[in-house]
Amino acid sequence: MKLSKQFPLNALRVFEAVARHGSFTRAGEELGMTQTAVSYQIKLLEENVGEPLFLRRPRHIRLTETGERLAPQVSEAFEMLQVAMAEARGETEVTLQITCLATFASQWLARRLGNFQLANPNIAVRLSTSDSLVDFGREAVDVGIRSGMGEWPGLRADKLMNVYFTPMLSPALAESIGGVHEPADLLKLRIFDPTDPWWHQWLEAAGVSVPSHEKRSTSSYGAQAYEAAAAVAGQGVAILTPDFYPEELASGKLIRPFDLQCTDGRGYWLAYPESRRNVPKIKAFRNWILEEMNVAATSGS
Repeated sequence: MKLSKQFPLNALRVFEAVARHGSFTRAGEELGMTQTAVSYQIKLLEENVGEPLFLRRPRHIRLTETGERLAPQVSEAFEMLQVAMAEARGETEVTLQITCLATFASQWLARRLGNFQLANPNIAVRLSTSDSLVDFGREAVDVGIRSGMGEWPGLRADKLMNVYFTPMLSPALAESIGGVHEPADLLKLRIFDPTDPWWHQWLEAAGVSVPSHEKRSTSSYGAQAYEAAAAVAGQGVAILTPDFYPEELASGKLIRPFDLQCTDGRGYWLAYPESRRNVPKIKAFRNWILEEMNVAATSGS
């Protein structure tokens, strides 16, 4: 009885799920329990701890200060138990589910993930790309790489890099108009995508009047990587992040005719639930990618 009171494992398991989902209902769906049963287990745990773990509001709950301290430790403990059980069964592989923006995935992450696998042979990586924000509480995802200001409720975000942008095009396309000598020359060519706010910002910074788009093609390929591929093929001018295309610039497949580059304050971030920040596989990936970013920044690639 004494051990049971000190270690209410079932209630802790329910608490971990509720903290992760931010919902009694969704936690119950995951665990195969009714909402009433979930509430009962949380009540038992709160009685054991001696303090409330959640602030209950109509259609909304959030962790108390005590709950916020407890959640990451409980999450880490269950992750360690899962690893221990997997090892006992001879299952040495752990899966890390990553969701990432398409351009970052193709131009940066995919080229380096092999290094992570070599350093962590027991972690199998599953990478998916999406421009939508993943709900960590509903989808089987461990970490996400997002673009923005790094402010997502309930998530911890580590900044990976700032985002800068500048027009880039193929040398052959530039030569088709006798060369690009001043920013206004770019407007003689096809633009990907002229409605993109990045174009407005860059042209204004370059002292060029932003033209009306009514008579221009407004083709959009959905991701920067696709517009870059079209630019390499000589189909138009794309506004791109130079850090993603060092090889294309070095080989001459693309040129950036002007040194001017701008930023809208956004960056790329590694995001994951605050309550899971100490999960071993997430810590391993976070430490690796931050180190890789540091190496890339130092080497200029």
